[in-house]
Amino acid sequence: MTHDHPDSPTPEQVALDCLHAGIDAAHPRHVVRRKLSRDGSVLTVDGESFDLDSFSTVLVLGGGNAAGEMATSLETTLGDYLSGGTVVTDTPAETETIEVRPGDHPLPSERNRDATEDILSAAEGADDETLVIAPISGGGSALLSAPAEGISLDSFRTVTDGLLRSGADIHDINTVRRALSSVKDGGLAEAAAPARVVGLVVSDVIGDDPAVVASGPTYSSRASAEDASAILNEFLDDVPADIETALETLESAAAPSESAAVAGGDAVDSENGTSDSGVENVTNFVLADNWTAIDAAAERAREMAYSTLVLSSRIGGEAAEVGRTHAAIGVESAATGNPVEPPAVILSGGETTVTVDGDGVGGPNQEFALGATRELQGSEIVVAGVDTDGLDGSTDAAGALVDGETVQPEDRAAARAALRDHDTYPFLDERDALIETGETGTNVNDLRVVVVGGTDEENSSK
Repeated sequence: MTHDHPDSPTPEQVALDCLHAGIDAAHPRHVVRRKLSRDGSVLTVDGESFDLDSFSTVLVLGGGNAAGEMATSLETTLGDYLSGGTVVTDTPAETETIEVRPGDHPLPSERNRDATEDILSAAEGADDETLVIAPISGGGSALLSAPAEGISLDSFRTVTDGLLRSGADIHDINTVRRALSSVKDGGLAEAAAPARVVGLVVSDVIGDDPAVVASGPTYSSRASAEDASAILNEFLDDVPADIETALETLESAAAPSESAAVAGGDAVDSENGTSDSGVENVTNFVLADNWTAIDAAAERAREMAYSTLVLSSRIGGEAAEVGRTHAAIGVESAATGNPVEPPAVILSGGETTVTVDGDGVGGPNQEFALGATRELQGSEIVVAGVDTDGLDGSTDAAGALVDGETVQPEDRAAARAALRDHDTYPFLDERDALIETGETGTNVNDLRVVVVGGTDEENSSK
């Protein structure tokens, strides 16, 4: 992204500034500084205090897109109280005490599995005088990944890839992951019992359910094998035999799941004050979420004298149609002043999906942007969307920015073909419409911006 601009920024520059502000606000270095502090031996996390002198060992164990940067910040906060730890991430980070293991996203890999098994082994060595601080973030479902006993990594990858390409939403995908994994659904916290476990969650899911972020390593929701089977049968034509066998075994088991069997108390979710009858001595704190990015983007827009309107942080659905709807709202704003008077920045978050039926290259935010162009021809409205982790789909672009000139009349057939074939990356790349940030070190879901510079009458007078 480029952020240098004159005193009167263009709509394109406004959009990029808002996106940058949102991503930056959700960066772990800012999040940890806002929510964690230490005064002597007292560690305070979002208002709750822990006396580090009451523990003989303090470990950091976790994973996700933001886990490396969170580990760096935790080293600074914990200082000499930190004993060690391991996190797995796809975003490199410099640390001195915590081992940062490289992993792959969005599909689990051998090195993800190996790192996760080492993290589980370290957790199993904890005792009742151990404090385990678990940085958990979006991307952790793939990065912090170890298939349950009897399930091969190849089968786990096949199912994950199939679900990601099927158009299934993240709640359905993670329901399957929780049922098939030894670390999900409270598995990390269970391995660490009877240690005190503090989950630090950077949420990339709608509603911030800690059972869904990274498929809930520190939060037991008692994943249902029956639900997982139903989802697999709905979205996939074929299910690997070892996974079918594992789910059948779980379904037929008369006893509760192992994670439920060890339950001796309540795992508290500090975000909403509820308990989930999970592993004892676990507290989960949601440190940042989609609203963190949306609020910062809105504040940046107001600093540039734009009115703001937030549609929702929970928008899902097919990406191209969501893009078209956002553009239509922008066009309505320019024409009538509804639902917000220009100049305005309209924002939303959430996570859209793409039902892939070919070998095209792209991602949901690229498809969102290209879908928006169907409503933008001839307007001065700008529409942009990014995945806040910096990688949209399986591409190296974070997303895309489009306006009324991105698709020329002679390009409309090619644009329709790119959407139909889910091959948006090459089309947008040729038109210099991609947004490339590199891996950002965070992940709080998607962030979308519609910039309306003025009314149609004002625009026509320019």
